[in-house]
Amino acid sequence: MVVDVLSWFLLLGGGVVGILGGVGLLRFPDFYSRLHAAGMTDTLCALMIIVGLILQAGFSLLSVKLALVLLFLLFTSPTASHALARAALTDGLKPEGEQSSNS
Repeated sequence: MVVDVLSWFLLLGGGVVGILGGVGLLRFPDFYSRLHAAGMTDTLCALMIIVGLILQAGFSLLSVKLALVLLFLLFTSPTASHALARAALTDGLKPEGEQSSNS
């Protein structure tokens, strides 16, 4: 019973974080803050949903596979966000509100 409640709490929480991340993608003003919203959605939303699914599955081969998917996401999502931000900075896209060094 406690595992089911915790699992549903994580599944619903992950859904809420995903919706809030989607709203952030639409409402945030510049590329970097939108990238932050996408990065938080990639990591926290996926973490909560997959842990909730692991709790629902119990100890089985499926939960091991879900844990491997979670591990892959936890390594690749922040790396992809960092690579996108670095590429944007290299391309000359400044964060909103940042003053140039010449003025």
